[in-house]
Amino acid sequence: MKVLYCRVSTLDQKTDRQRVSEKEFGYVIEDKCSGAIPFFDRAGGKEILKLTNEGILKSLAVLSIDRLGRDLRDIINTIHFFTERKISIHFLSQGLTTLDGNGKESPISKLMISILGTVGEMERAQIRERQLEGIRLAKMKGVYSGRKKGSKEDVLSFLSKKPNQEALRYLKQGLKAIEVAKLTDLHINTITKVKKLGLTTKKAPEHISIH
Repeated sequence: MKVLYCRVSTLDQKTDRQRVSEKEFGYVIEDKCSGAIPFFDRAGGKEILKLTNEGILKSLAVLSIDRLGRDLRDIINTIHFFTERKISIHFLSQGLTTLDGNGKESPISKLMISILGTVGEMERAQIRERQLEGIRLAKMKGVYSGRKKGSKEDVLSFLSKKPNQEALRYLKQGLKAIEVAKLTDLHINTITKVKKLGLTTKKAPEHISIH
C-alpha cells in the first residue's frame, strides 16, 4: 500500500494543499500537531507504524520534508527506520526519494534531505524567537499585560484559547507537562492548570478534542 502522510501544526489548519495528489495513493493519514513531536509519538505516526509492522505499507509520500518533522534528528531517525525496512519515502515538492529503483539508499537524496531538514529546524527556532521577542517588546511598551490580577476566567474561556487547546492536545497524546511547556512556550504552571481543567474535571468544553 502507498500511503500519503499529511501534517499541519494546529487544529484549525487544513491539509487540502497537501492532498493535491491523494488519488495516486491507497490511503491518506494526517496529523494535526507540532512537527517537534517525534514522528512515532503522533497519532498518525502510530497508525503508519502499525501498517509497517503488519507488512502493509510499501511506500510513504509526504509533500515536503518539514511535514515529516521539524527536528532534524527525528527526521533522520524516521527515514533510517523506513530505509532499514526497504520502504521508500517520497518528498513530493522537492522531488526527492530516499531509495532508488533497486531499493538502495540514494546518497544525493540523503544529502539534500539533511540540508533541508536543517533549514526547517532553523526556521522553527526563528519563529519561536520572534514570538518571544514580540512578547518582550509588547511588555516593554505596556501593551502585553496579561490577565488583570484578581480577575477570574471561566473554564471554557481558558481552555478555548488556541495555545491552551494545543497544550491539551499534547497532554492527551501522553506527553509530559515539561515537554508540552517547551513545545508551546507556555509556563509550566499554565500547563498544570490545563491538565487539571482539561483532563480531570467535567467542565472541559466538549468541542476541544484531538485529531
